[in-house]
Amino acid sequence: MNKWILGARPRTLPAAIGPVVVGTALIRTTHHSINWLNAAMALVVSLFLQIGVNFSNDYSDGVRGTDGDRVGPTRLVASGLASPRSVKNAAIITYGLAALIGLELSYRTSLWLILVGAIAIISAWGYTGGKNPYGYRGFGELSVFIFFGLAATIGSYFVQSEKVTWSSIALAIPMGCLSCAILSVNNLRDRPKDEVAGKMTIAVRVGDQRARYILIALLITAHIFGASLTWLTPWALITLALLPLSLLISREVLTEVSGAGLIPLLGKIARLQMLFSLCLALALSF
Repeated sequence: MNKWILGARPRTLPAAIGPVVVGTALIRTTHHSINWLNAAMALVVSLFLQIGVNFSNDYSDGVRGTDGDRVGPTRLVASGLASPRSVKNAAIITYGLAALIGLELSYRTSLWLILVGAIAIISAWGYTGGKNPYGYRGFGELSVFIFFGLAATIGSYFVQSEKVTWSSIALAIPMGCLSCAILSVNNLRDRPKDEVAGKMTIAVRVGDQRARYILIALLITAHIFGASLTWLTPWALITLALLPLSLLISREVLTEVSGAGLIPLLGKIARLQMLFSLCLALALSF
């Protein structure tokens, strides 16, 4: 596999795709047509931000030595596949592309999106970059919930309607929970190494067992909020069809598999989020 595709970490991309799909589908409940160009631009911005985060985390963790003796997917800097400078440049270029497309989208809709985009890029870099990265203090999940839950879902609806509604906020909650679950399984897998490196993620702070319960709680919360959207569309109940997959994931989490054994769960949770998003989008289309 091309090293740059590897560094982009494709398994994490459903966290960027799902919220845009759901936020865009919500416009159908207002009896308006989807603006496919705006939707496509929102999707590309979200993808570039996610890929940019992956590259900048690779660079920042690599130069700090946090990724030494890594058990998870290969990182470019730590493995020596690419130089720190080239990975940093890849992150800057990716953020730059997100900014350019975001600017055009802002001019097409609202200039307020420029501020939102700037905050998103600064926060993405500050997750593991800079002198005091907040990801090393346990705020990673909160950031993911805000930007790949609330901002991505609400923003995707906003570029269609130029409104923020309770419906868009409600849809953002299960999307945010599932995005957080992707990060949580990563942090659970890396917990022993992160603790040694001084990276105080939530998994490190609460310990292995509680971190597993938090991961399962995120999946449960996503299902609860997804199914409760019957006030918006009765078809929201189709998300319950994914309960067997969530139960399978939860069962594996509770078996106390650890380290490299948790890697397959990343793909399963990403698949769950993508299927969950498609179910909600389908429900909103009826």
